[in-house]
Amino acid sequence: MSRKLPLAEGESARTACARGLLRRGVEEKTGELLSASVLAERVGWAADLVSGMVASLLAERWNTLDVDVLASGVDAGGQKLPSNAWMALRRLGWTVKPGAKVNDRIVRMAQEQAGRTLRAAKWRADLTAGILKTWPADPKKRTADEWDAVREAMPGGQFLPSTVITSRTRQVTPFQQKHDRLPADVFELEGTPRIARMLLLSACDNQQAGIERSDDPGRALLRLQLPTRPDPQSYAHWTWVACPVTLPPTVPASAVLHLPTLRLDQDHVRADLAFTHAVPKTQRTGHTVALGVDWGLNTLLSAGAARLHDDGKITTPGSGGMFRASGVLSKQHRLRRQGEALHAKADHYDRLISNAEYHALTGRRQILTDEIRHVSARRSNLNDALAWSAARWAVDQAISAGATVIYVEDLRSMEARGMGQGHNTRMSQTVRGQIVERMCHLAAETGIAVVTVPARNTSKHCPQCLVPLRHRKSPDRPTVPGWKWAICPSCSWQGDRDQGAWRRIAARGLTHQTKTVTDRASGDMVIRSVVDKLETKAVVTPTATQTSRDRSKTGPTKAACPTPGRRRTPSPARQLTGQCPEGHASTVRELPRAASRNQGVTTISTHHSRGAARGAGFHLHVHATPPRWEHVPDTTSDYVSLS
Repeated sequence: MSRKLPLAEGESARTACARGLLRRGVEEKTGELLSASVLAERVGWAADLVSGMVASLLAERWNTLDVDVLASGVDAGGQKLPSNAWMALRRLGWTVKPGAKVNDRIVRMAQEQAGRTLRAAKWRADLTAGILKTWPADPKKRTADEWDAVREAMPGGQFLPSTVITSRTRQVTPFQQKHDRLPADVFELEGTPRIARMLLLSACDNQQAGIERSDDPGRALLRLQLPTRPDPQSYAHWTWVACPVTLPPTVPASAVLHLPTLRLDQDHVRADLAFTHAVPKTQRTGHTVALGVDWGLNTLLSAGAARLHDDGKITTPGSGGMFRASGVLSKQHRLRRQGEALHAKADHYDRLISNAEYHALTGRRQILTDEIRHVSARRSNLNDALAWSAARWAVDQAISAGATVIYVEDLRSMEARGMGQGHNTRMSQTVRGQIVERMCHLAAETGIAVVTVPARNTSKHCPQCLVPLRHRKSPDRPTVPGWKWAICPSCSWQGDRDQGAWRRIAARGLTHQTKTVTDRASGDMVIRSVVDKLETKAVVTPTATQTSRDRSKTGPTKAACPTPGRRRTPSPARQLTGQCPEGHASTVRELPRAASRNQGVTTISTHHSRGAARGAGFHLHVHATPPRWEHVPDTTSDYVSLS
């Protein structure tokens, strides 16, 4: 089938990936039906052949010289290397001899997987080389000059997050303490990587595998050659197997399918289905409505829309929204602690077993290994579900607001200090990188651009006047220092610090959109630095409905017709007989519990008014009037406000 996708004006081709499952197969020559377990076994035999050749290639080429030659992009004759990894390795003469009878396409898959691994090691090699070249006097804390030196020693170090450099430094420190010297390079530090059991069918052609759609747009047929034994000795031990595949609903009917990547998951064969379809083009500039997204402390995401008017003013139509995931993060924290306990117990078993060939604890150690793998899988699945949910929420907010761009705060260099070890642990468990990646994936389907902006002073300065804010504990305690509630001493704006942060992010993105660049390596859009001249224009103009009233709950509440919660006239002195205006006096020392505040619209309380002593009000027998749902005409502007 043709892999070319016809595009209309204003469209671009986008390649995505969806997950599929091979449930069965049919051997074309004999018509034998292969179950899921038999199919997984035969795919596993082919994956073992490929992984063996990959391990042989990496063991031979896992060094600085060969990685630099492959990353240079030219061969010995000065000609440009092909983009396909297997073709580049063949141009360089890096071949491998299979241990069984396989066709050339199986060797291609091994060379493709090894070439991708070697190319990916180049970035880590340059990063580690720069750190080793400028090793600081104190690895735990670099000086300003040492930070400048390490950034100069590596390519792209000017825009590299400081957390990446710090984490790589922490990786080198244990090696130095153990061997009393620094490693020569990253290849001595990390060693040969583990080989994944998978089949990269994209490196093959129709002589090894092919895929095509069936009459049903939701189904496809995958044909591939698989071995009939783990060590095939001739081509007769390879047969064609047809595997029907059910396409996920995220794959459009007009999409062009590509050969998938097959992965083994216990007794199942997972297929990463690649497809190309047409999507609207995303623009770097020309945005008037934007969605600002801030990473919260208690809330995972805080977002809201902002509009850039023709006169340069920026307004926000609503108070924004929050994505709370406290329950998921709590479960994630429990799994983390469980995994740490299992790892500690496994390390203790390793010390007891030592180098003994047979030990009574060997079986228990294997059980711990399986349990650790199970907990890790649960954490991975939970992070994946949380990332997709948060990304979907943010993109839906942008669609409902009519935004054409999402500005996300760049917190790759965030190092929270002074907020406790528990807070730092919770922040390190959040999956910000996965959320942004999935946000870009979902936003591209509707032509919405995702741009990361610098996070400097987004929570520190007022969104309306750029004056430093005063952070307090809560709105009802404006004098207690804290970090959650923000009060502006200049324009009297106050609100949740995350609500002010997304306003600053959206305003900064709209004023700096001409400074948006596309990263050549990743293809992501980013605003690298803040320009002071443009930053002075990144202020939010309050609308008529947005007031800076006092919300601290410490002053009097002004209302047109104030209705007191209790009587202002003091009760007369207690009498032996008769009834006081507030009801019968209590004869018990402990007053009854006040009525519940969460009453329904038809609930009537039977408690006496003495419950007012506990703060439930005076007239406890009064019930709420049933609501009358009426249609209210929409008088808002042409875009929807976020609540």
